[in-house]
Amino acid sequence: MTSFLGVIDFVAILPFYLSLGIDLRSIRAFRLLRLFRLFKLACYSRAIRRFHRAFLIAREEVILFLVVTVILLYLAAVGIHHFEYEAQPEVFTSLFHSLWWAVTTLTTVGYGDTYPVTVGGRVFTFFILLIGLGVVSVPAGLVASALSKARQMESESVGLNDDLP
Repeated sequence: MTSFLGVIDFVAILPFYLSLGIDLRSIRAFRLLRLFRLFKLACYSRAIRRFHRAFLIAREEVILFLVVTVILLYLAAVGIHHFEYEAQPEVFTSLFHSLWWAVTTLTTVGYGDTYPVTVGGRVFTFFILLIGLGVVSVPAGLVASALSKARQMESESVGLNDDLP
């Protein structure tokens, strides 16, 4: 009970017992400290260690991909603003409003709140949607190949090649 996590648990449940008509909601925030217990589980799980090793393996590629994605987002926002500003000045009022369209289009979410109405904007959107498919699929491929390599490295270090489930 006097351990660190025991004290955190005590502080987390204390507001429940001390509620004497006083607003103690701010003290309840200490309950969030119990979430740190989940981090202890990481050292016991081989799968989490394998994910960590996979992200270390693919770190450079993922960083490069994220930089390219940010550049693509900016170019998509500039492009749609160029095509659609004259036709829809109330929708694409600034580059930041166009950036919202670029994010929803490149991530293939497409909420439908902002969409092109001109022919140039629609053709441009077609190409951005094709690029958006790559934005979603490339990181999945990077992580999948890194996970495969991490599993191979793990089985080589243990010496068990039949470790596959």
